[in-house]
Amino acid sequence: MKIVGLMSGTSYDGVDVVAAEFTADGDTLRMRPLGHRGLDYDDALRESIGALLPPEATTIEAVCRLDNALGEVFAAAAALGVELAGGRADLVVSPGQTVFHWVEGGTTRGTLQLGAPARVAARVGVPVLADLRSADVAAGGQGAPLVPAFDALLLDAAGGPRAALNLGGIANLTVVAPGAPVLGYDVGPANALLDAAARRLLGRPCDLDGARAAAGRVHSGLLEALLAEPYYAAPPPKSTGKELFHAGYLDDRLAALGEPVAPDDVLATLTELTARTVAAACDRHRVTEVVAAGGGVRNPTLLGRLTALGAGRWRLRTTDELGVPAQAKEAYAFALLGWLSWHGLTGAIPSVTGARRAAVLGAWTPAGPPHGATPPAPPRRLVVVA
Repeated sequence: MKIVGLMSGTSYDGVDVVAAEFTADGDTLRMRPLGHRGLDYDDALRESIGALLPPEATTIEAVCRLDNALGEVFAAAAALGVELAGGRADLVVSPGQTVFHWVEGGTTRGTLQLGAPARVAARVGVPVLADLRSADVAAGGQGAPLVPAFDALLLDAAGGPRAALNLGGIANLTVVAPGAPVLGYDVGPANALLDAAARRLLGRPCDLDGARAAAGRVHSGLLEALLAEPYYAAPPPKSTGKELFHAGYLDDRLAALGEPVAPDDVLATLTELTARTVAAACDRHRVTEVVAAGGGVRNPTLLGRLTALGAGRWRLRTTDELGVPAQAKEAYAFALLGWLSWHGLTGAIPSVTGARRAAVLGAWTPAGPPHGATPPAPPRRLVVVA
């Protein structure tokens, strides 16, 4: 079965596109990666997304316009994915762009992803699975993270507790250990605050290769203020995003210091924040190995600090060594979730999300008869019977 997976994360810089072929062999599922690409959002679309995200105010017109604009981009990405699959795919998983994750008192009340799946289905002519988080939220879960289902199948816990780390806008951790339920949660910001600072202080979308952070020094006062964030001390299950870790959040912490901080020092401090919070989580779970993926693995300054903090306790490597491209891991994970949903299998893990029960994820947008069934002849009239 060939599946196209799409992913646009909290950094909202573009869409990761993958194609994979899945073959079931008893209780083993074999995944053959068929290729991956990335489509960058243009400046106007990035601005539209940023203008709609909390704490900004918005209108339902802006939501509708962005939903359809994203749908066109996802449709183009899905078409590229079908090409990677050799010109034919069985389904597309298009989870959309998260624009709001509604959490109150540690409970997720709702979640909203935009991306007009009907436009994707119309473009590629195959069923599209979207809205993957809502079923878990309806079952009392956080709706995130969902990637642990992929991590739990990929990692072998027999050799001791291991962790899968994704360094996107938010740092997510999955922990697998012998005889224990799978654990997974959002640790805190990875690129979210770093990118916000780069835009604010450098006029750039990011600190390329962590070069400016490497040139700076950690500001102890700022780091102390950032580490005081209550979210870090909250027990899992928990999830977060730009609703908390946004540019205004950083502005408030900088203003509270009452003294200027050089841009390079801000970036160095934010890098240290991510490294410290991730390392603390890994130490808490006593993992022996951390397998990393996501855009943050391209930041040698961040990886260097993680390696140093884990020295003697856990080894850091990337998913590339396991055959999964680190830059496309989440898109491959969503392709897997599509395979599970297609076969009526659950994709969310209650021990991760806190749901009352495991849920089959997503909502289907058909592009013809469901699951390849032959349609009946179209009716010519309707008769009402008592």
